[in-house]
Amino acid sequence: MNFDRNTQVVDCRLGISHGKGGSLARAGTLSQAGKLDVVVVAMGSGRRHVTKPICEITYAIRRENIQTGVLVLYAGTGYPESGTMGSFGIDPKEIDQINMHKMAIIHFGNVRNHFVKKARDIFSGVRIPAVIITQALVDFEDFAKVGIKTRYVKPKEKDQLSDGVIMNIVNGVTRGDAAPRDKLSEIIVKVKETLGQIQ
Repeated sequence: MNFDRNTQVVDCRLGISHGKGGSLARAGTLSQAGKLDVVVVAMGSGRRHVTKPICEITYAIRRENIQTGVLVLYAGTGYPESGTMGSFGIDPKEIDQINMHKMAIIHFGNVRNHFVKKARDIFSGVRIPAVIITQALVDFEDFAKVGIKTRYVKPKEKDQLSDGVIMNIVNGVTRGDAAPRDKLSEIIVKVKETLGQIQ
């Protein structure tokens, strides 16, 4: 892929894309960049997760010459097993794929109670810094309450899930819509800031 005068090599995914997923590959696939700098983690696309902003976010970050891959979680669709509660899980292989990178960007939706629980499952094994992107308003306190270490609020040591830490949060990125320019700019600033702190 060419971005202005820079070329990035991206190992394309095995699965074919979905329509509403914004041409995102099927669940359980990793698009790996040439260097393992950043991985964007998306919930599996489908009827309940329209993941359109992911491709725009990834493209914007790559334009800044940041090597960026995309992981679409296999069990990230949250389809209900029974009643109205969705199911979510993360495979140990996916945890390993995330931990290969310097940092992660994790995209969630608009139901705060649901995605905070998903974040808890993800951070039970993730050991790297992360930037969280959501549609719903959420803060560091919400994640610390479930045992996730954050930049500003830390859980009690006995409750801490892993060494992974949420460094920044970007709220107001609507799932299924084009990401506004100001939000893309905010994401880029926070990604660069996080990379700068860990390099």
